[in-house]
Amino acid sequence: MNDNNTELPSVQPTTRDALRQLVRSQLQALLEQNNLPGAKALLVPVQPADIAEAIEGLPQTMQAIAFRLLSKEEAIEVYEYLDSSIQYALIEEFKRQDVLDIVDKMSPDDRARLFDELPAKVVKRILEQLSPEERQTTSLLLGYPPDSAGRMMTPEYIAVKENMTIKNALDRIRNLANVSEIIYYLYVTDAYRHLIGTISLRDLVVSEPEQRLSEITRREPVFVSTETDREEAARLIQRYDFLALPVVDSEQRLVGIITVDDVMDVVEAETTEDIYALGGVESGGENYFQTNIFTVARKRVVWLLILLITNTATSAVIRSREEILEQVVALAAFIPLLIDTGGNVGAQSSTVVIRGLNINAIRVGKAWRTIGRETIAGGLLGIMLSIAVTVWAYFLAGNLLVAISVGVSLLAITILASFAGSALPFLFYRVGFDPALMSAPFITTAVDVLGVLIYLTVAQQLLGGAA
Repeated sequence: MNDNNTELPSVQPTTRDALRQLVRSQLQALLEQNNLPGAKALLVPVQPADIAEAIEGLPQTMQAIAFRLLSKEEAIEVYEYLDSSIQYALIEEFKRQDVLDIVDKMSPDDRARLFDELPAKVVKRILEQLSPEERQTTSLLLGYPPDSAGRMMTPEYIAVKENMTIKNALDRIRNLANVSEIIYYLYVTDAYRHLIGTISLRDLVVSEPEQRLSEITRREPVFVSTETDREEAARLIQRYDFLALPVVDSEQRLVGIITVDDVMDVVEAETTEDIYALGGVESGGENYFQTNIFTVARKRVVWLLILLITNTATSAVIRSREEILEQVVALAAFIPLLIDTGGNVGAQSSTVVIRGLNINAIRVGKAWRTIGRETIAGGLLGIMLSIAVTVWAYFLAGNLLVAISVGVSLLAITILASFAGSALPFLFYRVGFDPALMSAPFITTAVDVLGVLIYLTVAQQLLGGAA
């Protein structure tokens, strides 16, 4: 079969995942055959986000070739969806003018996000080559703190004055639709750009053409300032089901909007960061699976060393109770069971508290209520688990006092673990540390050291005289 006449499979995938896999595999096959017209035709009906994923799945040598097959307009959209490492690789691959054509037409917020990931010297070089307007806009966004609303906003919105008619407003939407990030909301401002209210596209469509905007403006708008943390902006959009959220400066002047697609990226990034932190891994805002392996090892070893050092306290506790262990050797067999169970209970409590803090489901001002609730839950869990483990320990060791020591200790350890697991995240939140990153190693240490101490103390009291 002639390479340039390669027939594309007529398979109709039943899911989006299957479609993306099919596109990637077909694209790679066509590029390997050097069938560029076929590869270009394959990508025509595919969504930009899916094209980006297909390009990311190609061998590195083919990524630039596939990207060059796209039209200029489509290339700009696809580029915004690519992972930052791929974006940087393409910048290195392309000629300077090719890069400028893409970067200059990107959305300001996406361009700022790209510049955050690039080396400073590359950013400086590209900034100098942008059009004056785009350079000024990008420099403004980059001037805000990295995790602020100002950094993630876009200045591409539609603002109107309240004395305009509905007809004038609709005409303005038509004229600015191509250069605005979103057209579903209009933002009403006064002569000094102070935000007065908002109007939805739906309100415009159902109103009479000659009505004034002042008659349908929704006053007291929900907004954030440029310095507001991006997580707070994400929570507001989620709470009020907005598609976009206005951003004002220190003088209450409208300077941009945050759109729901950017918020979804923030939520994903913050959730990923929290999950890594719970495992004692510092993500640093980077893609973990594309980070240098030595950097990965360096980030992961920090908390492991801390745990290694602090867990020597557990060894010290065991050495201080060597006499009872020598007298009743069976006690040693249950130490892993107790500290592992305590660690699991503590992890459960800390996870629900940290998640509650992140989504504002619980308040720091009501910390003791939450801690008390988790401690009670730990007590109930301890009762159920201790009954089961007492029976099991007696079956294994054949010693009733050893079994009772294990059961009583497990009850105390689960209560302790629930208390520590729920209290420590609040403590670290209060003092300004990341609860997710800090809680895990300290909960583990507290449960291990105190758990072993409780167990051997209980055993010494019950078995000391009987041994």
